[in-house]
Amino acid sequence: MKRIFGVLLILQLAACGGGSSSGTVTPPTQTGECSATGQKQFVLNVMNDWYFWNDLLPTNVNIDDYATPEELLAFLTSVQPVDNFSFINSAQADQQFFGEGRFEGYGFSYRELSNTDVRLVRVFEDSPAFRGGLRRGQRFVALNGRPVSDVIGNEGLSALFALSPVEFTMRNTDGTEFTVQISRDIVTIDPVPQFRIIPAPNGRSVGYLELASFISTANSELDAAFSAFQSAGVTDIILDLRYNGGGLVSTADLLGDLLGGAQDGLVFSETRFNDDRAAANNRTEFFERRAASVNLSRLAVIASRGTASASELVINSMDPFSTGGVGVIGDTTFGKPVGQSGFEFCDKILRPTTFETVNSLGQGGYFDGLPLDCAAADDLDIPVGDD
Repeated sequence: MKRIFGVLLILQLAACGGGSSSGTVTPPTQTGECSATGQKQFVLNVMNDWYFWNDLLPTNVNIDDYATPEELLAFLTSVQPVDNFSFINSAQADQQFFGEGRFEGYGFSYRELSNTDVRLVRVFEDSPAFRGGLRRGQRFVALNGRPVSDVIGNEGLSALFALSPVEFTMRNTDGTEFTVQISRDIVTIDPVPQFRIIPAPNGRSVGYLELASFISTANSELDAAFSAFQSAGVTDIILDLRYNGGGLVSTADLLGDLLGGAQDGLVFSETRFNDDRAAANNRTEFFERRAASVNLSRLAVIASRGTASASELVINSMDPFSTGGVGVIGDTTFGKPVGQSGFEFCDKILRPTTFETVNSLGQGGYFDGLPLDCAAADDLDIPVGDD
């Protein structure tokens, strides 16, 4: 990564406050045996066949030593310390999230600055939290009548937020406080919360786009945003991925095409599986010019430690094709150069880490995150995208 393209964008980015890559490589694999033993055997078989680091797995595993498939998976992934990504979820929840952009919860994310200072980072519109008056920048004062420090010091915030309803006592940015009871419900993610065109002093227009998640419902919204960019002659783009933890590789590929359509036919990324699966499954993704593709010159990405997976795939893959390299502003990214495939069994889905991605120069392996060009604090008192 090299220097960003000029003082103007650095100032604009500073003013702004500044996954999981997944896919199914084969038809969903079912097991007809849904007993505890059958499910555990299924997990073991898939891991031996598809796990990216399957050469590290122990050869003699007694599945009876583990009560659940989740416990077995935790043991198997312990052979690779960098793998914090493999998981088992319900098939229904998986489809709701990746296919429909829906999940059950309150609809916010937060940041623990200390055990007494916890602030809202993002609140999805039309979520239970938003309808209850929760907004970016507010501080948690108490939860169910308990000081937030007490919750953190005992069961932790994530455990409490698994309950419903919860009574929230919040402090606004002006110091006033309020209390509201909120229940969990289905939250629908708006994957592209905003985009706009920013006039620049040099007569060139800069496109700004916030992408919340790489899910299939983002595809049509990305097309619409880039159609507007193309019509305005935009060649410089600011991509706000600071809270984007990843998602579908197919949506990342689409974004690559929209950004890099001028590179039609050149390599965007390579996907590499373990030695046993490489011959049949390794693939190369090429840029494809689409109707809404722009002739990109310079790309800046607003990032944070929560920018992960498919977000990092796009940054890494676009770097060789952006003038001076992609400029990363904010903070070093999370560090997830690998992705998962989905294997259905019974009413669950197993998503083990099965592949890595590299760019056209063969660069990948960024488990420590993609490097930063310009450090900028995420000011929670400023709305996302404010200029």
